[in-house]
Amino acid sequence: MIKLTIAKKLLTTYLLMALLTIMVGAYALFSLQHLNDLAYSIVKKDFLIIYHARQLIDNLLAQERSEKKFIILRDTALEELFWSRSKAVKDGIRKLEKVDFPGITKLLSRVTLLHDDCDAIFRREVALMKAEQAEEALRLSESSIKEKTEAVTTLVRDLQKKAENDVNEKMNLIRSQGIKASSVTTVLFLISLCGGVTLALFITYNITRPLKKLKKATGFIADGNFDFDDLKISYKDEIGELAKRFRVMANRLKVLEQLNLDASPLTRLPGNIAIEQQIERRLAEKKPFSICHADLDNFKPFADKYGYAWASDVIKEVADILTGALRTSGQDSDFIGHIGGDDFIIVTEPARAEQVCQQVIAEFDQRILKFYEEQDREKGFIMGKDRRGHEQTFPLMTISIGIVTDDGSRFESPLAMARAAADLKEHAKTHPISNYVKQEDVHQH
Repeated sequence: MIKLTIAKKLLTTYLLMALLTIMVGAYALFSLQHLNDLAYSIVKKDFLIIYHARQLIDNLLAQERSEKKFIILRDTALEELFWSRSKAVKDGIRKLEKVDFPGITKLLSRVTLLHDDCDAIFRREVALMKAEQAEEALRLSESSIKEKTEAVTTLVRDLQKKAENDVNEKMNLIRSQGIKASSVTTVLFLISLCGGVTLALFITYNITRPLKKLKKATGFIADGNFDFDDLKISYKDEIGELAKRFRVMANRLKVLEQLNLDASPLTRLPGNIAIEQQIERRLAEKKPFSICHADLDNFKPFADKYGYAWASDVIKEVADILTGALRTSGQDSDFIGHIGGDDFIIVTEPARAEQVCQQVIAEFDQRILKFYEEQDREKGFIMGKDRRGHEQTFPLMTISIGIVTDDGSRFESPLAMARAAADLKEHAKTHPISNYVKQEDVHQH
């Protein structure tokens, strides 16, 4: 019979504790890795589905509005706008096809077929309008194309809803898995207490504590609260690395949520939070950069006459013009944001600022005319009421841009620099044509 000495007992206890420690570490590693995989899936799949689906719905609705306006106004510019929106819809479908999501291929195939039907019906409408068969074209618009568009929109909304439900399910799963991981780990530690109280307390302090923090952090994230500070784990092991990744994941989710909420619902461009962060970062880098504050002139009288929906299309068109200018004359490091209304911000290198503004002005002056009725284009103005209610003439819309350049030595804050750009923009608005003004031009005068 083998005699169990104290050393052997201790050794047996240590081996048992080592085995339990390995089990605890492996289980925690697996659980946390699973949580990380779930969060990665949310960011790389579900959020992309939701984002692109919203863009696709916006383009579908814009395409439908273009079709309705074409039937009424018979403007070829509206026909071109319809096909432009159609292309944007197809681009959106291609982006969604790249996302690995259950059932998306079959659903997008149906969306593509229905959208192609919409395009085919519109071609028939165009042919009917040219053949002076407006009533038949209107019938197609009110029945066939409306039905197809609603079907496409419903499918895309269903996809978006599935992605949103998937996010909720995964967030709930993250929380339940965290609770389960904590519970199982606690049980294993309680069992280890039978082998040695001292060693068990040591292990409990060194392992259970960070796991509880991760559990708490998981609960915060599951509840949509990303502002938590109780996850400072400095261990130089897998748990510390997982905690670090967990913090990175939480910060990334927070940034994505802020940008999603801050983004303009009309143009989908970054909003004021992102604009301020962009300028603040550039000022901190102490490298020369320029911000261009663009604003539309005579936009309100246009909106009063042509209505909110048509004015919203103008805002979207301006966003498209600015984006196109950066795509042509800018670089990947450039930035465009939507302050709100008809105000936009471009952040670029000083060497490219004027070229970008020149392209924006040229594109704007050319493309804005399609939003006016022919008689207004010919007159070069519209009739409207000023702020006092007096009837007067208003010129066609122009765009004014103020350009401010700094390397972090002149302006102390993003607000101060943005205010200076706004002042220059107001100076540019004193001219009756689309133009841009640099701070150097004002100082020279």
